[in-house]
Amino acid sequence: MPNIITGILTLFIPAQVGQRIFNHFGLLHLLSILTIYTVPKAWFAIKRGDIKTHKNSMIRLYIGGIIIAGSFAILAPGRYLHTLFFN
Repeated sequence: MPNIITGILTLFIPAQVGQRIFNHFGLLHLLSILTIYTVPKAWFAIKRGDIKTHKNSMIRLYIGGIIIAGSFAILAPGRYLHTLFFN
């Protein structure tokens, strides 16, 4: 549940770095949509006993949410984590 809440709340944070869509959303907002879609999908899969779908959903969420988003946050100049690590 906290993942879904975080995914929804991040949609209200405007993009400050990079391209913007509708003058508000950035490319990283796509990962918020991935989270909002994947968490319920994985939850329903595990309730059905479909461990393979649940596992694949969680792996995709981890790769998209932690590795890809984290890499962009650290490597994009102007972002807080970039400043924290490289300045």
